[in-house]
Amino acid sequence: MRPIARFAHDLTPEQLTMPVDELIKETRHKVRVLPNLDHLYSWLARLMADEIKTNNEAGRPTRWILPVGPKSQYPLLARICNEERITWQNVLAFHMDEFLDWQGRQVGPDHPFSFRGFCDRNLYGLLDADLRPAPRNIVYPDVHDPDAFTNRLRDAGGADTCFAGFGYRGHLAFNEPPATRWHHYTVEEFRASRTRVVPLLEDTIVAHSHRTTGGYTQTIPRMAVTIGMSEILSARKLHLITDGGAWKQFIVRVLLLTGEPDVMYPVTLAHDHPDMEVTVDAASIAPLHLGINA
Repeated sequence: MRPIARFAHDLTPEQLTMPVDELIKETRHKVRVLPNLDHLYSWLARLMADEIKTNNEAGRPTRWILPVGPKSQYPLLARICNEERITWQNVLAFHMDEFLDWQGRQVGPDHPFSFRGFCDRNLYGLLDADLRPAPRNIVYPDVHDPDAFTNRLRDAGGADTCFAGFGYRGHLAFNEPPATRWHHYTVEEFRASRTRVVPLLEDTIVAHSHRTTGGYTQTIPRMAVTIGMSEILSARKLHLITDGGAWKQFIVRVLLLTGEPDVMYPVTLAHDHPDMEVTVDAASIAPLHLGINA
């Protein structure tokens, strides 16, 4: 194995364009590549259903930290659980984040960008009534009491698994890279971050508008309440997943081919997690094309 790069800016054109089979040999992380998005969502739904089922049979709770992104696995997961009668009555679901409006007020579940509303419609509302978790076991960060999420997660015994998508800048939940000339945060400070209110980076707003509104940014919420890196990294298992295709090819290589944590690419703080794996679709891990004539 050749030496990996220390940081993202150390990546070479050779590493960015390396064929996938060579890339997987180079990385120290466990990587699963699925051929397309349908396979990825079906595989993830099956994995999640099996984790609940195994824990139920053993009399153990299932304690998850969950994203909205990826999200298309959730209706599939609900269908599997209904068909196989997999109950969520002993599931504690800690959701990563929720949008806030430009004044820092939490958006309601009927807002088109509400993560809570999405999960109500596409996961919990699709489960048969007798299989649903108790409402108190569905936990979102609270803009009025950010510490409540951390305390509830701790009191539950911590998360067994954190499923986390990652953005094209490498953010997990809305732990975006600090983007100010006035403050510098060390890796240790950023790793210790807890649930908090954050303004969104302009490129995050652009990314959301690109995928959801045809580039119209006015409707994208400007702020969010998010869990911190400390809560994410505290999970006993960390499962990083992306379904972004060309939007994510560079950050996938940053994750797999760099060695040092870097606050400018928050996903790299997962390098030292004791039980971490990465699952991607084939388009997201494909070699980069460096140039218009490539």
